[in-house]
Amino acid sequence: MRFVAQIRMALGMILVFSLGALPCLAGEVAVLKNGFSIKHERREVVGDITRLYVNADGSSFVDVRTAEIEHFEVAPEEPADHSRSLVPASLSVNRGFPARPQNDLNTVVNDASGRYRLDPDLVNSVIKAESGFNVHAISRKGAQGLMQLMPGTASQLGVGNSFDAQANVEGGTKYLRALMEKYNFDMVKALAAYNAGPQRVERFGGVPPYYETKAYVARVVKDFNRKKMAEAATTKGRPTKVANTTSKRSASAASQSTQVKASSTHGSE
Repeated sequence: MRFVAQIRMALGMILVFSLGALPCLAGEVAVLKNGFSIKHERREVVGDITRLYVNADGSSFVDVRTAEIEHFEVAPEEPADHSRSLVPASLSVNRGFPARPQNDLNTVVNDASGRYRLDPDLVNSVIKAESGFNVHAISRKGAQGLMQLMPGTASQLGVGNSFDAQANVEGGTKYLRALMEKYNFDMVKALAAYNAGPQRVERFGGVPPYYETKAYVARVVKDFNRKKMAEAATTKGRPTKVANTTSKRSASAASQSTQVKASSTHGSE
């Protein structure tokens, strides 16, 4: 009997290790110890890393330390991407609000950026990372709209309807400006605070050691820098008059482009 029990135990251990090495079934959510979650199609263990494949063909994946994973759950019907996964407009209870044309949204962003003296490219990069320009976006934690405002934050900012593009961008830009001022225009810290909250930035003295926040900051900075490089390439070699006409940024907005390079190194430490 003892021999049989040992065989069963050995077979059980083999089964456990085999399951750890094989991809999981599609449609899971990895819940991390820091409270974030990552929806993935399948996963596999590579050393002390769990590789989460976020699309079916395996071309995109996220590596997470296995020790940082709390548990796995069956994915809900709506998409769940980290802590800010978005519900499609067709599933949103607020789908009655029509999406604004892109040209109109550009005007909204430019107007809000001008009022709060921020570079419109930065605001657009934040919107892209937050909602993918989905006016109806809702996160699993309840953040809403283009700039993913939590209801409490929206209320404090005077935003009555977070699914109204103009009101949402107005409030989000105002909040981002306040964070920029709070951190002396250290863009990386401001973005980290926008994503994880100022209290966590204060606690860790910079970007919190959360994968989701680090990835978010890197994504926004990369997109913003790409726009600045494209802008520089476009204006290079043009007559001075044309270059001046196309560069209608305030002094503080212009300093943001320089600050990104200085801050991004600090934020990646």
